[in-house]
Amino acid sequence: MTTAAVPFAQALAGDAMHEGIVTIDADATVSEVAAAMASARIHCVVVAGVVQHGASERLAWGVVSDLDLMAALAAGDTGARAASLAATATVTVETGEPLLEAARVMAEEQVAHLVVVEPGTDRPVGVVSTLDVARAAAEG
Repeated sequence: MTTAAVPFAQALAGDAMHEGIVTIDADATVSEVAAAMASARIHCVVVAGVVQHGASERLAWGVVSDLDLMAALAAGDTGARAASLAATATVTVETGEPLLEAARVMAEEQVAHLVVVEPGTDRPVGVVSTLDVARAAAEG
């Protein structure tokens, strides 16, 4: 995160994001999801899986947020798999999008995390959270 040197009004999603993503297999258990979040001290993990489309395959992903995990735990759904826990919509923003736009998207989509992707490739490169946006606003 490099928002300290960039005024908030000019900051980009790539300036505020946490680089890299923590992924988990689609068939990971509730306890494996919880362990991944706890060990990395994060509030969401990205679920990676392969989807078959006719003769071709493509990488598909979703987001399991801390609230998705809490819902599964509260319901006693300890047998659930990460793919089914990913109730939070996967919303993306490109690295070069203004941080103000990222904040607007978060508010509009009612999500606390955006997966940050490379322009033109949609390859995930990081995550920006509401706390990251708040930090950038406080710093600049």
